Amino acid sequence: MNEIAEAVLMMMQMVVFALALGLTLISFQSYRKNQSKRLESAFIGFAFLSMGVALTTIVSQVPSLSVLFRIVETIPFIIGFGMLYLSLYR
Repeated sequence: MNEIAEAVLMMMQMVVFALALGLTLISFQSYRKNQSKRLESAFIGFAFLSMGVALTTIVSQVPSLSVLFRIVETIPFIIGFGMLYLSLYR
């Protein structure tokens, strides 16, 4: 039963990562079409969020990692959400 739960969790993490990459791609295409500071900030934000999702997935696979790694994995989320905030604020 535990192996099934871990497989479901891995699939769900892959779906989240795929969605994050999809948003990054769409925001990049929008930025290339209409280059503005708002779209640039949104693209950078989604790129960092995708990076954060990837790091979280990797770190969750290795439970013995130190707290330092868990702190580092939150940095892309902070930058990503900050850039999204900036893109909406402008």
